[in-house]
Amino acid sequence: MSTLTLPDQMQGALLPGDSTTKLECFSVPTPGHGEVLIRMKASTICGSDIRCIYHEHLGKGPEGYQGVIAGHEPSGQIVKTGPGCRQFREGDRVIVYHISGCGVCNDCRRGYMISCTSEKYRRAYGWQRDGGMADYLLAEEKDLIHLPDSLSYADGAQVACGFGTVYEGLEKIGISGNDAVLITGLGPVGLAAAALCRKMGAPKIIGIDVNEDRMKLARDLGLCDETLVSGPDNVSEVRKLTGGHGVERAVDCSAHPAARATAIRATRKWGRIVLIGEGGKIEFNPSPDMIHDQKTLYGSWVTSIWKMEELVERLVRWNLHPADLITHRFPIGKVSDAYALMASGKCGKVAICFDEELAKK
Repeated sequence: MSTLTLPDQMQGALLPGDSTTKLECFSVPTPGHGEVLIRMKASTICGSDIRCIYHEHLGKGPEGYQGVIAGHEPSGQIVKTGPGCRQFREGDRVIVYHISGCGVCNDCRRGYMISCTSEKYRRAYGWQRDGGMADYLLAEEKDLIHLPDSLSYADGAQVACGFGTVYEGLEKIGISGNDAVLITGLGPVGLAAAALCRKMGAPKIIGIDVNEDRMKLARDLGLCDETLVSGPDNVSEVRKLTGGHGVERAVDCSAHPAARATAIRATRKWGRIVLIGEGGKIEFNPSPDMIHDQKTLYGSWVTSIWKMEELVERLVRWNLHPADLITHRFPIGKVSDAYALMASGKCGKVAICFDEELAKK
């Protein structure tokens, strides 16, 4: 039985949908059967929070925000367990897979709770159930991954939605020492793609973006060998950097129609492209752009919980720390500043931090 004395109240952030945040007091929840209470340590802001919730409540279905505490990239320490927990205990450091599925549909049985088909039971943290932008988070034990001591909570916060989403897409197209890689869009997801491609052996990584701050960050962190300003000549520029052939692999993290078309057209014959960036549209000519060059196009949405667990092992093996992408840390009391900065795009990853993670600022 826990001897830790917990407060009755906590602060949590809501997103009204008008480019503001609202900090309110909530009761600290009590875990029920199969649930745990987590003291939050780090909760990072995702681009989808900005795209679908912060400016305006645009999302429907799985992206429908229901007025809950925001934040779907949480990591922290268990401070209380409910009855029926089988594996996790008080004191455990954990990452939360950010969608809680029904557990019995075909997709959940595959580990892809992101694609859970149950309208009644599928609830994403920070979308349809309270998320990590608060002092404490109530989570289901089945949604947890152990966080190794060699990774920080800020590392862990980015595993599920950021690095996990990218890892899934890269595994689909395959990355090796044979591949030059193009990444369109160098926001936090694009930077994560570059970091993982580097560890997976890609000898040449080219990044494209419109934001000089993000291109500079990619270069300063040694993630991209070349960065190009987005423009109409990008395809020819990429080919020039690859001996006239184009890249073997391309990853779109931008969701921009022109960037997506560039990713496809700058890929050489027999190459593979994966679309990771959400939203937007795309237009290309199937025969010359894809069919005649024998290219393969993949779509990839988040990841499975077992692939996420695998990624955690790889991060330790590669000594790769997602927290390196964090450029700004804020306390929960300054959550409004954090979201405004993330919305501006003049940053890398932005995190709300607590306790020892905030002290690293």
